[in-house]
Order: sequence, then C-alpha cells, then structure tokens
Amino acid sequence: MFTGWLHWRRASVLLALVSFAAIAGQTVEVSIEKYTYTPAEVTIRVGDTVKWINREKRTSHSVVFPQEGGRESERLFPDESWQREFTQAGRYPYTCGPHPEMKGVVIVGE
Repeated sequence: MFTGWLHWRRASVLLALVSFAAIAGQTVEVSIEKYTYTPAEVTIRVGDTVKWINREKRTSHSVVFPQEGGRESERLFPDESWQREFTQAGRYPYTCGPHPEMKGVVIVGE
C-alpha cells in the first residue's frame, strides 16, 4: 500500500514540474559578433525570452526597438548580456544603438 502511494506521489511531482516548465517559456540566445546579430531572425512564442550576448572582444552594442519609441537596452560590453521576455504576439524589428546598420527581428507567435 505504501509503495502505491509513493509511486502516485512521484508521478504527481513529475507532472507538476513538466507543467511548470511549459508555462515558464523558453530562452533563445542571439549572439552579437562581427557587427552582426546571429541569428538575425528568431521566431518564438508568447512568454518566451530572447537573450542577446555580446561576444565582441572590444566593441559595445545595444538593442533598440524603433517601433516601440526607441526602447533601448543598456550598453552591452564584451561578454555582457541583456534579455527581454515577449508577452504579446507580433513582429519586433530591432537595431543596434551605436551601429544602426545592424538589424534583427523577433517574431512572436501565439
């Protein structure tokens, strides 16, 4: 009888952990290197997070969303990162503050 209860308890804990992981969302990484965002286009779901990582050796960058009134990350120096959770579906083009020729887009689906 105790063995059955223990098995049920383990199963319910595992189910709760799997459910929490599904709700928490995923994190997608974008590398900044050689004045390029890689990948330049990412497709995620509502609730997911994008993390930009500056892999340059000497140059700083930022992430600017022109269609959101110029919302900008802090300046990212080498080996620093910044992340943003996307809570609404849509298309979010972005550039680099000091290097506007650098472009990328986050596409958020339902």
